Amino acid sequence: MAVKKKIAKKSAPKKDNKKIGTNKKTIKKVAKKVTTKKVVKSKTPINTQKTLEASLIELIKNTSAILPDDVQKVILEALHREEKNTTAEYAMNIIKANIDLAKKKSQPLCQDTGTVLFYVSHPQNFDQNKFTTLIQKAVVKSTELGFLRQNSVDSLTGENSGMNVGPGHPSIHYHQHNKKTVEVKLMLKGGGCENVGAQYSLPFTALDAGRDLNGVRKVILDAVHKAQGKGCGPGVLGICIGGDRGAGYIESKEQLLRRLDDTNEVKELALLEKEIVETSNKLGIGPMGFGGKTTLLGCKISALNRLPASFFVSISYMCWAYRRQGIELAANNQIKKWLY
Repeated sequence: MAVKKKIAKKSAPKKDNKKIGTNKKTIKKVAKKVTTKKVVKSKTPINTQKTLEASLIELIKNTSAILPDDVQKVILEALHREEKNTTAEYAMNIIKANIDLAKKKSQPLCQDTGTVLFYVSHPQNFDQNKFTTLIQKAVVKSTELGFLRQNSVDSLTGENSGMNVGPGHPSIHYHQHNKKTVEVKLMLKGGGCENVGAQYSLPFTALDAGRDLNGVRKVILDAVHKAQGKGCGPGVLGICIGGDRGAGYIESKEQLLRRLDDTNEVKELALLEKEIVETSNKLGIGPMGFGGKTTLLGCKISALNRLPASFFVSISYMCWAYRRQGIELAANNQIKKWLY
């Protein structure tokens, strides 16, 4: 009997077991909370990618439909400069109405949404392949939504995939910079203005243009004269002096990323930019080639080193539908700031 009592005493403390049971429930609740937090963290990279895709789609939509403030300002100045009741004023009024309507309806400014050109500035250790994939997804989705026209054609077969994706499309240029943030600039360059781009090799004997800034001036004005409104003027010129044939054209397009109201840091080029615009607007070509006082809205020039044997002048022409915009991305890939 004594043995049984001892055994009973050892197995008696039930209250303590209840306390232990309560502690286990508490531990489970805490563990559950910790587990929930871990699940949220594991989903973050996926959400960040979706956020980036959404930011890129927003960039494409706004670039296609809304002209930057610096471009609209110059276009309005050109409208007020034209003489009343002229074809030039009529053309500029149509351009203004087009700008207002596209912005109001969030629809493309022009049916030709052009070549899709991305310029991405990024910090060190940036995954370009991953970013390229997300750009392509954003372009496809933007095409489906109508922000971009089905505009990319196979050069050998003529086949249009309808997705604006293929070799060279979209055109993506990466540059590493010293900032911690990622900046994405976009330019939509229509076929009409692309067709009147030009490249000269100096000396150019037909114009008596030598290897100096005066020779450069002569070939630039020749390109403006030959365009004669075919590039949907009034337009903007992006120009590169020097470089090789390929680098010169790339640099000339990148000049179109500059604001129209900036000033060239190189004094000689700043003067040449101003002179080209003033002289071109005295040629009488005017908006759409109808005559008038506005042939060019702006001119941006840079220079690259060249070989002694070569002296190229590369000219990229942008139409009045000067569609370029840019964004700075936050750490979570949301749009932190618009660049234009």
